[in-house]
Amino acid sequence: MINNRKRKTTRRKAVRRRPAKKSIGTSLFGWRNKRAWWIGGILVSVAYVWAFYYFFVGPFGFRWRALYGDANYPGGYEIRGIDISHYQGEIDWDRLQNAMIEKSPVRFIVMKATEGSSKVDPSFNQNFSLAREYGYIRGAYHFWSNKSSARSQAYFFLKNVPLEEGDLPPVLDVEHKPKDKTIEEFQRDVLTWLHIVEDKYHVKPIIYTYYKFKMNYLSSPVFDDYPYWIAHYYVDKIEYKGEWKFWQHTDAGRLPGIKGYVDFNIYNGSFYDLKKLTMGNE
Repeated sequence: MINNRKRKTTRRKAVRRRPAKKSIGTSLFGWRNKRAWWIGGILVSVAYVWAFYYFFVGPFGFRWRALYGDANYPGGYEIRGIDISHYQGEIDWDRLQNAMIEKSPVRFIVMKATEGSSKVDPSFNQNFSLAREYGYIRGAYHFWSNKSSARSQAYFFLKNVPLEEGDLPPVLDVEHKPKDKTIEEFQRDVLTWLHIVEDKYHVKPIIYTYYKFKMNYLSSPVFDDYPYWIAHYYVDKIEYKGEWKFWQHTDAGRLPGIKGYVDFNIYNGSFYDLKKLTMGNE
């Protein structure tokens, strides 16, 4: 029998499910996770910047051309020169012979000779010979190393550098103090090198360094007796108040005959004074 009663259709109301609320712990975890990523990224960036500065800028902060720009040419000085090493590569001495720096000829060339107690600059012997052949007043410098004793470095320099009359006095390039020595101990080491070399050549060596290093580590009056070659870049005037003979004012110089950059230097005096400073003309 057919039931004519209308069937009730049961309709289920669609229940809209709300997303489950995140617990406070979960929200905090996500926030902390993002924060950790941000902090981690910042720390990594800081580490990279620190490493770049420590290894590339810090040791040569006074000579970092990328931060300061091109060469500048302080006025009021006539006697100009350069310093070179194997980093300048093969030099075309014929072209260099006619080079001018601010309308002044290149009068003197100082070249790297030795480093520590075992390294001779690969270009030293050739550069040293050709500088004399082309008529320049020449000089040779030793690059100080904290890994060798002062005595061994001094004798290594003397063994490999045959200075002659007419050459500039020997040069000690010192830019780093060992962390495990006091200033007094470091100064004694530097004086040891200077005294040994002075006894050999009977002339006071030239000390090359940058002015802040001089003030911080070589400020003892005993060093004032030595000619001072100061490195101070991208300034119109040296901030160092003491006496100085040479000023290395830029490492971004350009000259014909030399590929890439070269250091420019000024002598604080006349050409007669420079000649008088050379060995055998004191």
